[in-house]
Amino acid sequence: MQQYNFKYFFLKYKKRYLLGVVWLALVDILQLLIPQILRLFTDDLQDGLLDGAGLVRYAVFIILVATGTALFRFLWRLYINGTARKLERDLRNDLYHHLQKLSPNYFQHQKTGDLMAHATNDINAIRRATGPGVVMLADAIMLTIATISILIFTIDIRLTLMALIPLPFISLVSVRFGKIIHRKFKKVQEAFSDLSDKAQENFSGIRVVKAFAREKKEIARFETSNKENFLRNVNLIKTWGLFRPLVRFFSGLSFLVVIWYGGRLVILQTISLGDFVAFISYLGMLTWPMMALGFVINIIQRGRASLDRINEIFAEEPEIYNFPETDYDITELEGKITFENLTFSYPKEEKAVLEDISLSIEAGKTVAFLGRTGSGKSTIARLLLRMYNTEPEQIFLDDTDIRHVPLEVVRQEMAYVPQDNFLFSTTIAENIAFHDPETPRAEIEQAAREACVYDNIMDFPHGFDTILGERGVTLSGGQQQRVALARALIKRPKILMLDDSLSAVDTKTEEKILQNLETIMKDRTTILIAHRISTLKNADIIYVLDEGKIIERGIHDTLLENKGLYHDIYQKQLLEEKLEDS
Repeated sequence: MQQYNFKYFFLKYKKRYLLGVVWLALVDILQLLIPQILRLFTDDLQDGLLDGAGLVRYAVFIILVATGTALFRFLWRLYINGTARKLERDLRNDLYHHLQKLSPNYFQHQKTGDLMAHATNDINAIRRATGPGVVMLADAIMLTIATISILIFTIDIRLTLMALIPLPFISLVSVRFGKIIHRKFKKVQEAFSDLSDKAQENFSGIRVVKAFAREKKEIARFETSNKENFLRNVNLIKTWGLFRPLVRFFSGLSFLVVIWYGGRLVILQTISLGDFVAFISYLGMLTWPMMALGFVINIIQRGRASLDRINEIFAEEPEIYNFPETDYDITELEGKITFENLTFSYPKEEKAVLEDISLSIEAGKTVAFLGRTGSGKSTIARLLLRMYNTEPEQIFLDDTDIRHVPLEVVRQEMAYVPQDNFLFSTTIAENIAFHDPETPRAEIEQAAREACVYDNIMDFPHGFDTILGERGVTLSGGQQQRVALARALIKRPKILMLDDSLSAVDTKTEEKILQNLETIMKDRTTILIAHRISTLKNADIIYVLDEGKIIERGIHDTLLENKGLYHDIYQKQLLEEKLEDS
């Protein structure tokens, strides 16, 4: 289980961070020279020692310092902020990789908008903590130590101590407000996640929203979430807005002390006017580190809150993986499937979806499952794909416990076409060749012909290069199903599972597709799951499921003779067809 912390990030790129801190230190050193130049300039000006050559000399000093500062500032930004960007890239890659490993069950209980917020806002907050946060922290420490040392040893220790009295209050205020900001920022992130989820959900389901004339109500729901996001952000801004004036107040007190006490020292000639000017400049530099502490705490607290949220994802373990007993010598399947007393319940559910299922499917056979909605048909396909784990020795592939077959082999040797297909927002050709982007165009076109969608694709102006809308919205329901079928057929799988995946296709096209399948899937195993008996009546054997149990099995004619559920469904569908034709 991978868990991240800031120590891990810094150690990973310690050389780059160290170099960045060196460049930052050089910038601070050059900045500390400016008050000294002003000090000498003021004293020379007061003593009447300054001429034209002297002015040019001081100008050259300032230009050199400014040039060096610009160069080293570029370098620390490259090495610190640039490294933070590398960490951002690595963390986002790791997060995506981890999400890909998690089981489908995890995504059924997570909101897409929340996951998107993790991958964007949260990782950005972590990047700021490891970039600007590091800069501010290192800058604050170095400037504070160097400035106080210079003030004590080169100007006046009494004035320095007087000026420092209000500054610790800045640190105390920063620490206190940092904790409050941490808590409020977490709420802001949660509100943003909810807002993102509502927006994503509505955009994906925009056709349903319009079909039910729900635009106004959905706008109201979005406005409620947007208002909550706004209020939480305003609450955070109020806290942040109160923090900065308090810091300014305490830093103003320091200047007030310096002007009063420092002015007296100048009048008494204890320090020179140049010393006083330099002290004011250094005090301005010292105020920034005290304020920076607050900024650092704010950024780091935000980063910590986001890191906690990211680590919650990394703490999730995949439920589906290769068990220790996996036989890695298995590299392909023949297609034989056996169920032995299979009983299965979905996670966190007590009721069994499938109960005491026992059957055997020989390689190369076509088997069909029929049943009412919720009878467990689709669950069989999901279990064969190992979307969920079963108990040992309940499902066998080629006489090997499915738990011992490498997961990669199971998924590569099978092809699954669900009723609710997902097509990507890319070209039709790339969708069909999803399993292998290097697939030749000729094979893509052949798969489209086999799925009876070739002519529909060629009707588009750009043919196979047509870019689909989100989730394939460019295509009709039947076209989406057939493109998804072509995507499965092009794999030439040993086991093909069609889960009511021709429900949106007309009966003539369906019949032609099934005829093509007889040729394509010869000597390969085909599993048909459907509500429509016309889809599966020619299968080698048909299993009828009801409430998770097999209540009938046999060929089409035999099942009709039994006068059971299969017969009832068949008669009902015949009546529906007659009503449609009349």
